[in-house]
Amino acid sequence: MKKKTLALCITTALLASQSLSAFAADEEDIERIEVTGSHIKRHNMDGPSPVTSISASDIAKTGVTDLIGLFAKLPIAGQGTFSTQANSSDDTANGGSSVSLRGLGADSTLILVNGRRVSVSPFAKGIDTAFVDINNIPLSAIKRVDILKDGASATYGSDAIAGVINIILRDDIDGMEISAKIGDTADGGGKEQSISLVFGNHTDQTSNTFILDYFNREEVLYADRSYSSTANQAARRPNDPYATDFRSSSGIPGTIALKSDPTNRMADTFGNDVCAPEDIVDTLCRYDYAPHMTMIPASERFSFTYMGKYEINDNMRAFVELNGQNAKTTVKGAGSPSFNELFMAGDNPNHPMADLPDHEFYQQDLTMRRRMVDIGNRMKQVDSNYYRTVLGLKGELGEWDWEMAYSYIKSTSVERGVDGFPNSRRVQESIDNGSWNPFEPSQNSQAALDYIETTTTRVGKSTNRTYDAKISGPVMELPAGELFIAVGAEYREETINDNPDDQFLRGEIFGTESTAARGARDNTAMFLELAIPVIDSLEVQLAARYEDYSDFGTTTNPKVSFIWSATDDIAIRGSWGTAFRAPSLSQLGLGRTDESPNLVDTIRCDAVGNVNKACEPQEYTAIFEGNPDLGPEESTSYNFGLMYNITESLELSLDYYSYDIENIIDSDTQFVFSNFGDDPNVVTRLPTNIANDPGEVVTIFDSFQNIGDLTTTGIDLDIRYALETGMGEFRFSYILNYVLKYEDKRPDADGGQRINVKEGDFEQPQFRWTTAVDWSLDDITANVAINYIAEFQQDQSVRVQTDGTILAPLDAMVTVDASVNYYGIENTTITLGATNLFNEKPPFAYHDFMGFAVNAHSGQGRFAYFKASYKF
Repeated sequence: MKKKTLALCITTALLASQSLSAFAADEEDIERIEVTGSHIKRHNMDGPSPVTSISASDIAKTGVTDLIGLFAKLPIAGQGTFSTQANSSDDTANGGSSVSLRGLGADSTLILVNGRRVSVSPFAKGIDTAFVDINNIPLSAIKRVDILKDGASATYGSDAIAGVINIILRDDIDGMEISAKIGDTADGGGKEQSISLVFGNHTDQTSNTFILDYFNREEVLYADRSYSSTANQAARRPNDPYATDFRSSSGIPGTIALKSDPTNRMADTFGNDVCAPEDIVDTLCRYDYAPHMTMIPASERFSFTYMGKYEINDNMRAFVELNGQNAKTTVKGAGSPSFNELFMAGDNPNHPMADLPDHEFYQQDLTMRRRMVDIGNRMKQVDSNYYRTVLGLKGELGEWDWEMAYSYIKSTSVERGVDGFPNSRRVQESIDNGSWNPFEPSQNSQAALDYIETTTTRVGKSTNRTYDAKISGPVMELPAGELFIAVGAEYREETINDNPDDQFLRGEIFGTESTAARGARDNTAMFLELAIPVIDSLEVQLAARYEDYSDFGTTTNPKVSFIWSATDDIAIRGSWGTAFRAPSLSQLGLGRTDESPNLVDTIRCDAVGNVNKACEPQEYTAIFEGNPDLGPEESTSYNFGLMYNITESLELSLDYYSYDIENIIDSDTQFVFSNFGDDPNVVTRLPTNIANDPGEVVTIFDSFQNIGDLTTTGIDLDIRYALETGMGEFRFSYILNYVLKYEDKRPDADGGQRINVKEGDFEQPQFRWTTAVDWSLDDITANVAINYIAEFQQDQSVRVQTDGTILAPLDAMVTVDASVNYYGIENTTITLGATNLFNEKPPFAYHDFMGFAVNAHSGQGRFAYFKASYKF
């Protein structure tokens, strides 16, 4: 295949706007460059690995305002991709976002900036998922994004099981550019403003690029969307027998129960303050928390970037990269709930039955389910800082290229609970001395409320200190061309600290979640690559990387890949390799952490039936701790692809991929609960007076294990077509990811494995595609894109279908994005656009109160925006 057409196939997304003649320059006149997926510098962008590049102009066409908005639209982004959507007062990584390629997890997707690692967020997602917060990189600083779509541990080391996302920063500015953007949603909330200033200069010896960026987004509450404004989805869908009332069993003033038997209970209808009749369901006083919860938090970010180069001599250059960001995020939630953690003695002066001697609760010790609305709804404020410094030298020794650098990256976060958080010790003390009456909230003094309310603090810090060096160049001349080699070494030190305040550590904060983790490790790596021209049309690459971790041992991962130019217009590529993911410092060093998972008490359900809704999903308190004995996840993957230039205007690439991952690090609390729920060392229960009742659950103890295996295969298709007409130039594209197989396996009760998740299951659509058309004529360009997420099954595990009914799948979701650009004013670009132009609502999901699948579908709705840029 001709070099110019093969390079065009591999980098279509990056180079679609360039003509084929742009590749006609002599190879000798082109500087060797390093392409994502290899350390070997080469004269062109040909390579055996499937790499998609997205340029800054391509990103602008999507209308997104941050990186996660871009990645969420990618067909290869799957389960595990998360944004600030669905952040709540219970979240452990508020304000953070990351992407999961192939649905293999955010911690299995390696994020690089200019080819180098960055530190993970100090606050893990879901208490265990270590992730790089991509919100730290503003769009204005990005030159392009390279996505390597196969395993790359042989090149980059740990975490590259699913692939690599390499964010390349702008370093080519000569002049000044200012841009401003405003936007708003159709249904309320989510208004955005951003402004960026980019300036720089180039001389024969120096290059300097400065980027300043400000971004501000207002919050979106679930109350702002009709389909999520109430947790009582049964009321919203009165003709749907399977819609659920997700309102909390912890209401206001609450539910009264006997301490000796919490199943003997009643809604509080005594005294002046009573549970509203519409909130009483059976014996519970329920509470609708949805209207008070954040769907998308308020965020404010200020970022700076500096990229500098200095020519020391003709063969040596110094370079500096500086990045920093301050981010502030505000997250809201309903008042803190308590579930039988608080007690009132039978002789307490505020006992609700003190004047009812005939009542069975008279002078009995009580417990309660109560929502602490009287001290306010919960609010967390997260203040995060990110700093990245890279100092390095690079140059040439004859035909060899070398580079060495020192990098230091630090992420710090402070999370403060500023409103609505009670201290359980003070609450219980105030109940005992009679200064606070949980059953008559209107009678409590402000002084009593001030005493039981507290503020919380959680401080996190993660660091990454790295020394790296590499050299690449030709070793010898073979009949088909030069044999290239790259060798290098890297030494890295990582730390993480996640420190909640003493109140959390003493277990005095209820109704929220927090993590405590501490760990440190160092890592030494050596790597080798060979690019071997076997014949004129066939190149084979060999790569291997050796890693020595201070906390779990060593690993060596090889990779073999090839590219064969069968004809001038057809190329075939393939790769095979192994990869691994080291246990995260959070998984190894997690301290005692309280979680509130929705689980089914199958043991109690089997024993006594649906007492206290044991047969239905409910919140339980699960206590997690890290596991220092964890081993790494290990995988084998291969890729086989075809690139075909059908005509000068029509081209396609087709890739088949396969991943087989073993020893996945995870927890399966429902499995532990169902199979060991009668072991008092695993589950703590309160006894009841019901015959054969194992008791009401207080706590479940769990940890992380190497417990899973995962296999997935699929197809990536990318088609591009260019058309010149008298009415302008059109460029069409179609990008598809089709999952042929996805089997996530977990332990079963017999010591074997069961398929926990498969393709087409909840939030696992079997295929996703995006198709777009760009049009340009004179001073106007326009873009229209259609994004398609296929249907997938409802989450059957959270439903108990007594009649055996299988719920109908969620419908497919189709959204349309559009934008128009005008260049008719000198040095000025004006853009008007919208994402989700037709304000498509996400399809209904039964699994939780919000009524839609937050990890697959967006609740933002139509977002219209206006942007203007001016170059000086």
